[in-house]
Amino acid sequence: MKFKFNDFLISISKVLDFIEIDILSVETNHLKRVAYVSLKLAQYFNLTVEEQIDTVSFSILHDNGLTQTLLNNKIRYDDLKEFYLRESFKDHCIIGEKNVRLFPFLTKHKNIIKYHHETYDGKGFFKIKGDNIPLIAQFIAFADYIDFVFKYKKVDDEKKEKIIEYIEDQRNKRFNAKIVDAFVEISNEDGFWELLNDDNVEKTLKSEVPLYEQNTDIDEILKIMNVFSKIIDSKSQFTQKHSDGLAKKIHKMCENYDYDHHEKIKLVIAGKLHDIGKLAIPIEILDKPKKLDNEELLIMKKHSYYTNICLSNIDGFEDIARWASNHHEKLNGTGYPKGLKADDLDFNSRLVACLDIYQALTEERPYKKSFSHKEAIGILKSMALNNEIDGDITNDIDKVFKLG
Repeated sequence: MKFKFNDFLISISKVLDFIEIDILSVETNHLKRVAYVSLKLAQYFNLTVEEQIDTVSFSILHDNGLTQTLLNNKIRYDDLKEFYLRESFKDHCIIGEKNVRLFPFLTKHKNIIKYHHETYDGKGFFKIKGDNIPLIAQFIAFADYIDFVFKYKKVDDEKKEKIIEYIEDQRNKRFNAKIVDAFVEISNEDGFWELLNDDNVEKTLKSEVPLYEQNTDIDEILKIMNVFSKIIDSKSQFTQKHSDGLAKKIHKMCENYDYDHHEKIKLVIAGKLHDIGKLAIPIEILDKPKKLDNEELLIMKKHSYYTNICLSNIDGFEDIARWASNHHEKLNGTGYPKGLKADDLDFNSRLVACLDIYQALTEERPYKKSFSHKEAIGILKSMALNNEIDGDITNDIDKVFKLG
């Protein structure tokens, strides 16, 4: 299928940004601003069109290892604000580099993610110095650090002077002098700073990225989505295998229904990505060990809306977006985010919804034990009798998973 990888990344950057907001207190649209500034630098240095496209991809993915690093180091929400000062913070560079090995980059650049926190004078995590740091990694390190410290989101003349003064002082220290010179020139272009604000940056980035689409096999797209499934599930310590578990159950049910391979894999991808909107939900709500209050529950319910926003504008993902974002809809109209009713919910949306409930019930959570198959099916059948979920699908789930 036709797959515009950069369009996909720009779309999901909306929710990936929330990881950075939670952990590092960055401003909204941080990833898009890092991508745009890095792209402008890539253009200034006359990188090839393919390298420019990859620069945007690497920029949006540069912190993809953060959630797994938090989980691996058992970092609590209360510790997040100091997390980036710890030695273990560099783990996200290693994990992130490992994750991107399956992405369909157009060039053979390596260690861009691993070295995106290195400084030109060799004082970064890995002590890589000068031009031994990959140039694209230098672009990202520059754009990331300046936005983190100075907040590109709103830049007046006073802030612009402070930014230029700072980077000039860091010439051949934190930053390559050639990048400093390039940025000074780029930043003097008419409208440069205005293009970085929230109202403009996504449109600007999309218009600047060279057009490119790939014919990508659906199985290759699934491999790419496996990484995002890990990112999603790692956001909360209590749902470490939820998306993966749901995807496996979807696969098994699709085989039971004798689905063709293409539709089966699309449904599996929907399962992998159904909770991508949870990246936009604050960690303290996701990890709350007690029942959520009404206000917290309303915030939690927004995750399926964010899933829809994230996936619905990706060419070729129309079915995947619908199935993924409908996973909390109910046949009687009491679900969310749209309050759809039976006539609005196709079979695959109903299937994902039923299996999501079954998967959640059979998982252990801080507020409940894992239910047995019999107990879970009992709950699903009660919901079916209440016209919330599909009774026939529930019966099929019972038959397929009764024996494990």
